[in-house]
Amino acid sequence: MRCMPTPPPPDVPASPEVAEIERALHRITYLSTRARQHERLMALAGVPMDRAAVALLRRMADAEPMRPGELAARLGVEASHVTRTVQQLEKSGHVTRVPDPDDRRAQRIELTDAGREAIARIRETGVRGMQAALAHWSPEDLRQLATLFHRMVDDFLAHATDEEPDRAPTP
Repeated sequence: MRCMPTPPPPDVPASPEVAEIERALHRITYLSTRARQHERLMALAGVPMDRAAVALLRRMADAEPMRPGELAARLGVEASHVTRTVQQLEKSGHVTRVPDPDDRRAQRIELTDAGREAIARIRETGVRGMQAALAHWSPEDLRQLATLFHRMVDDFLAHATDEEPDRAPTP
């Protein structure tokens, strides 16, 4: 288990290494969120879907069925955005509403087989693209990157939870 050091006071400048990590993350985020990149990924996957729908399906694929409000909180968006996206995904057959076993008056959103297939195709297409881009990396380099990425995300989630005590981390 790692010891979590106390964060430096806000007036201490970031190390050059942390500044470089922030720059690299910004570049990755920019590349992965461009509309053209999303359209290309959807075309290759054969899944015509907007970014909000993909984000919702990705979140749903990694969790049990949940209420729309809980889904909105996990995605960090307003409930009205989730409601609109869920309606679109219901019409396209990717999600369905099921009774909440804890409260029969409420409903949970659940992926359908078509929704699970769509997200599997999107993920597989993304993985193939990443594999092609990193083909010249050694297996050890890839393992190390994966380990460090997971560690960084875990630390980011822990830090975000510390800053927002009323919000639980998401898987």
